[in-house]
Amino acid sequence: MNMPSIGKLLLRLGIGGLLLFHGIDKIMHGVEHIGGLISVHNLPAQLAYGVYIGEIIAPIFLILGWKSRWWAITIVINMGVAIYLVHLKTIFSLGQHGAWSIETPMLYLMGALAIVFLGSGRYAASVD
Repeated sequence: MNMPSIGKLLLRLGIGGLLLFHGIDKIMHGVEHIGGLISVHNLPAQLAYGVYIGEIIAPIFLILGWKSRWWAITIVINMGVAIYLVHLKTIFSLGQHGAWSIETPMLYLMGALAIVFLGSGRYAASVD
């Protein structure tokens, strides 16, 4: 049994699987609120549709293990933009229950960054 590859599989399933729920929420409720946040920075609101790539397509391919490093970089960028647009003002504060206010997006960002460095492992559609 290849324990490092099992660890990489679990990391891919965890990051991809949980982030996919955020993407499903965006499908159900739209991305207009993200478009508004983007417009504040004098960028086209249509850029908000890129969240579908970062929260639906990238997680699906990460789960499958196809080109995992590339899709993980996409998630890192997606989370970096999310932190910048939504959480920048609260980056040095605690949440309601004492956790870091940007704990969840940082968990996705750091988990995806780990996949960038580790690769997909043996149990994947393509080993990178």
